Amino acid sequence: MEYTARRSKGGPFEGIYRLIMRRNSVYVTFVVLGAFAGERAVDYGVHKLWEKNNVGKRYEDISVLGQRPTEE
Repeated sequence: MEYTARRSKGGPFEGIYRLIMRRNSVYVTFVVLGAFAGERAVDYGVHKLWEKNNVGKRYEDISVLGQRPTEE
């Protein structure tokens, strides 16, 4: 009897299951949106890391490149 009373409360994963994984349409939407958000986060992080490691080596950082001669 005590086991069934404890079981009905559910654990931390019970709420996640009820919210996300109970219906297939909600689960698939969660996976697709999660993959998209994860891809964006990884892309942003790698881009910032690359920029930090290549400061002064990029085309935009070299002063003589990218400048057009001024017409007088």
